[in-house]
Amino acid sequence: MLPREKLDQITRRFEFLEARLAAGAPPAEIAPLGREYAELKPVVAEIAAWNRARAEVEAAEAMLADPEMRGLAEEELARLKADLPAREARLRLALLPRDAADARPAILEIRPGTGGEEAALFASDLLRMYQRHAEAQGWRFQLLELAETELGGVREAIARIEGEGVFARLKYESGVHRVQRVPETEASGRVHTSAATVAVLPEAEEVEIEIPATDIRIDTMRASGAGGQHVNTTDSAVRITHLPTGIIVTSAEKSQHQNRANCMAVLRARLYDLERSRVDASRSATRRSQVGSGDRSERIRTYNFPQGRMTDHRINLTLYSLAQIMGGDLTEVIDALTAHDQAAKLAEMEA
Repeated sequence: MLPREKLDQITRRFEFLEARLAAGAPPAEIAPLGREYAELKPVVAEIAAWNRARAEVEAAEAMLADPEMRGLAEEELARLKADLPAREARLRLALLPRDAADARPAILEIRPGTGGEEAALFASDLLRMYQRHAEAQGWRFQLLELAETELGGVREAIARIEGEGVFARLKYESGVHRVQRVPETEASGRVHTSAATVAVLPEAEEVEIEIPATDIRIDTMRASGAGGQHVNTTDSAVRITHLPTGIIVTSAEKSQHQNRANCMAVLRARLYDLERSRVDASRSATRRSQVGSGDRSERIRTYNFPQGRMTDHRINLTLYSLAQIMGGDLTEVIDALTAHDQAAKLAEMEA
């Protein structure tokens, strides 16, 4: 049974926020009040729909006492009661605790793991996969840092992705991605196994992660590429070292000013993610059953090219549409991961 008192509290809070914003809140309060209002709006809409459905059931039950209306009332009551569980399920999902970072842009980091040059080539394939997925979703994909090998593989790639629900959709991608295929560099045709690591971090705002100037060392340098067309001859590259944690971030675009901004954005995201991880680790062990909350060293997915198969090991999902997935069609995978995570949270909430 849904807690009516809690539903009434949410509705009252939403009405207060609506009145406060309409009356003209102080400038400093507008942004946080607006965010809370936007978060509660879909929840209140589901509460209202559920209340209407229950009121319609009660009205139909009252009609049963009228002999002339009894037949119609029984038919209407059966339809309304059949619809009620679905409405209640939607409301329960709306009431799930929201990850405060879900609406944020994401910082995507991709690096090769075991497998040498083949791992670097696979990292390049993953970068292209996420870029195509972002384009299909109408998101803005901005490459902040790219270090390539001579064969076109990726030594390191960092991108910023902005759009509606970016982090909420991509946060399940963090982990080790394993590939099984015949490498371009393999003459005998043997299938090799290699891996790449993916990290998806929520972007942090400056006011949330304050980084004192004394905590960082900024170095400017001449960037160097893999050779040929990849050579970068500018002196504007920036490397920022966060002294307390040892985190190092680099950016090598043409503008030194932009490089500093890029580095600071990535550094804030990493520090924010460290704090989120610390908080997650202090929560109950039930969090471990949820996808997207585990160790990033965990192998989460295998891409088997000879069989055209992708398997997500966290939810035992296997799809034989590898070409489409590598082409950026991740919707079915992400939907399944989201549904699994929501089911785990519902079970935890109702326990």
